[in-house]
Amino acid sequence: LQKELLKYKQEARNLQGIKVRKGDALQQRLIQQDASVLQLKQELLRANMDKEELHNQNVDLQRKVEERNRLLAEYKKELCQKDRHLQQHQTKLDEMLRQLSEASYQQVDLERELEHKEALLAHCMKREAEE
Repeated sequence: LQKELLKYKQEARNLQGIKVRKGDALQQRLIQQDASVLQLKQELLRANMDKEELHNQNVDLQRKVEERNRLLAEYKKELCQKDRHLQQHQTKLDEMLRQLSEASYQQVDLERELEHKEALLAHCMKREAEE
């Protein structure tokens, strides 16, 4: 009985040692898992911060695009107005050039008529002087 008791005590000690080692191993695994969870939480926090920063940048870029689109629309409107003014001035310029051309033809005709009348006057005066 004594031998059996010693055998069972030794077996109990061995089992206790295995239990302690397994408990230590489990404790070690829990510590590693806690560290992994903490690291994942930190990465998630960083990812969320990055996501928020990207969202803010996106909002800012959208605001800038909208502002540029508004300015572009204003510039297009101004350009259309200037085109209309330019077309009106071009029409007036064309009309003035036509009138100037007509006046130039009339001036040439009047100059010819004046030269003809001066020639007639000179001829008449010459004839009168001869008479």
